[in-house]
Amino acid sequence: MKTEVTLYRPFMGGQVRQKSKTELLSATDLVKIGNVKRQEIGLGRFNLNQYLKTKSTTEFIASLQKESKRVVKKGRGRNGGTWVHPLLLIDIALSLNPSFKVEVYKWMMDELLKSRNDSGDSYKKMAGALFENIPNREAPQIISKVALYVRKKCGVTDWNTASEKQLKLRDRMHENISLLCDVLRDYKQAVRIGVQKAIEEQK
Repeated sequence: MKTEVTLYRPFMGGQVRQKSKTELLSATDLVKIGNVKRQEIGLGRFNLNQYLKTKSTTEFIASLQKESKRVVKKGRGRNGGTWVHPLLLIDIALSLNPSFKVEVYKWMMDELLKSRNDSGDSYKKMAGALFENIPNREAPQIISKVALYVRKKCGVTDWNTASEKQLKLRDRMHENISLLCDVLRDYKQAVRIGVQKAIEEQK
């Protein structure tokens, strides 16, 4: 899915934002969490701006820029702060607190971002399949209602804060509905069976 959205990824009692398209993560969010942990063990505050200016960091950034155009981006307003490449985020985490190492690697290896993009792509496929089975005038409203029904069945209030498991369930529901729309003429039946089957498969 090519639309850029901001995901909110839970990490050690807080949340770290990530851009779905560029994959950049909020170093500002990570440092905020890290400084709480540092205070708990008697360490001083970590200064992100000073870290970014050190020789070792600037050399690391230069190396990353050979492979990726987007390594560090400063933002303003609602999505403000410092956004960084995933590998730079790991380096920041290790500088914050060595005990973050295992947690960060486990966190970075999850499939949240992939699941978000997959479920966005399968939504488009499902919408197309439903459109083929619904009178044109009614299609937009019905597709919107189906999307709301899927969200409720996944137990989600906002997809940008959904877990990997919820996103995978959403993707499966979309896929099931798409397939069933090719077989069943009644779209309501396709939705009901597709959603129920996905829930049963995840148990």
